[in-house]
Amino acid sequence: MRKLVLSTALVLCQLVPAAAQAQSAAMNQGQMDRLDRDRNGSVDRSEYQAFMTMAFAGLDKNKDGSLRSGEVAQALNAQQFAATDTNGDGKLSQSEFLNRVMADFQAADRSGDGSLQ
Repeated sequence: MRKLVLSTALVLCQLVPAAAQAQSAAMNQGQMDRLDRDRNGSVDRSEYQAFMTMAFAGLDKNKDGSLRSGEVAQALNAQQFAATDTNGDGKLSQSEFLNRVMADFQAADRSGDGSLQ
């Protein structure tokens, strides 16, 4: 699960150049370091949420406050998009997006300490 969370972050790094420029298909220490803003060796919940909030803004190409499937096609397949679109309106609000990625973060946090290492 940790790999899924970090892989999602990696894909979003590639899609959001302002956030980071990822070079490989696997999350490596250098890419994790980009998320570790306080440089303590782990990515905590607030760092991940701040990154994902920034990622949402970068993915929202038309700046309408929501993401359509085309805007996130490189990060989410149709099934993942549908599962994240909890109200079924065909778009992801920032709240739906953050709820999903933060639930994934929590699932990946096996120690329950609020951070990924």
